Amino acid sequence: MSYDQDIQHHVNGGLSSPKEWEIEKIDEEKAFSWIRENFNVAFQLSAAYLLIVFGGQYIMESRPRFDLRKPLLCWSAILAIFSVIGSTRCWIIFRMLYEDNGMRGVICSDSFYVKPVGKFWGLVFCLSKAPELIDTVFIVLRKQKLIFLHWYHHVTVLLFSWHCYEGQRTGGPVFMVMNFVVHSMMYTYYALRAARVKVPRPIALIVTTFQIAQMVLGVATFCCLYMWQNDDDCKTESKHLLYGGLMYFSYLVLFCNFFYGAYIKPGRAAALKDEKKTDASTDSSAKTNGHDLRSTKNSSFGMNLRSRSAGVGSS
Repeated sequence: MSYDQDIQHHVNGGLSSPKEWEIEKIDEEKAFSWIRENFNVAFQLSAAYLLIVFGGQYIMESRPRFDLRKPLLCWSAILAIFSVIGSTRCWIIFRMLYEDNGMRGVICSDSFYVKPVGKFWGLVFCLSKAPELIDTVFIVLRKQKLIFLHWYHHVTVLLFSWHCYEGQRTGGPVFMVMNFVVHSMMYTYYALRAARVKVPRPIALIVTTFQIAQMVLGVATFCCLYMWQNDDDCKTESKHLLYGGLMYFSYLVLFCNFFYGAYIKPGRAAALKDEKKTDASTDSSAKTNGHDLRSTKNSSFGMNLRSRSAGVGSS
């Protein structure tokens, strides 16, 4: 059964149904036009983001940190729920494209952007990369360590998502499903940590492993697009191959480096024990003084790497 026939065959509108929800019925041409006409907004948002982040760090140097645990919990929970819904809806499209034409059909599809369900989630995915920048605001206000991978990932995923959507470019279904799935895991983990739930350390390792797998699949997707770029069913612009290929390869290198530093690097186990002792000590102090005085140098996965893997959006 083809994509269109499958959608027509279903009458219920449940979460896992390919039937289009009322909210998903949008005019995709108007959406494409708006993104194209306002593409500079993505650059403006990125510039404002970097100014706020690094300016905020400078301002916060001489000020006490904010706790913000409850707002962080709410924010992470909202993004986790959003990502789960997005994963489920986009997986429907991914599956039907795969059933029609195999993995090549998924990778090379540009009709995804105009098909029922896909046209809505393509736009929402693109736009969602702007509010996700708020992740970094929590890091700045809580005076936690901000690593290069975090802000670089946010900026590039935002720009690349808009680039893919405005041109209805190939690879979109793959990037969206990967990003939504990884974000479902990642933001759930963040929400649990913010709720002070003791999450086993192997869970953090699993999340990071999925992030790396996302980047491997991203690189593999662009390798396929490069090989098929001149085929009639998979026309791909050179600039798309360049932007996306370099972006995913840089993510792969950076995430592998993060994985090494967080889980493999000699002496890391001892450092984690010291962090736990510091956390226990500062927790005790916090209870005594009525507010959270945790160390600003906590380098554990749970709060430092609030990124998406993107892919964007990405993790």
